[in-house]
Amino acid sequence: MFVFGNFVGMLAALLGWVLQALQLVLLVNALLSWFQPRPSHPILDVLENISDFVCRPVRRMFPTAMGGIDFAPLIVLLIIQFVGMGFLVPTLHDLARTMR
Repeated sequence: MFVFGNFVGMLAALLGWVLQALQLVLLVNALLSWFQPRPSHPILDVLENISDFVCRPVRRMFPTAMGGIDFAPLIVLLIIQFVGMGFLVPTLHDLARTMR
């Protein structure tokens, strides 16, 4: 059973890293949208594609653009913080601890 506990612990750590990286991507993309750097840079295209992929469901459910400001990245950041980092990752860590 300890092998499954170690696996769940590793999944929790990996999920935590992915969620933190996603938060960083959303934050950087939101900040860069204020400055409009070179629009054809490949790294900026990757950041934009990841951000759009994550924010698209929120944009479909709610009208997030108000006064020229898109609040979808903020809503997604809050969802990641509360659900992912506040509930899911700690729950997986606790589950892994009880299985060891």
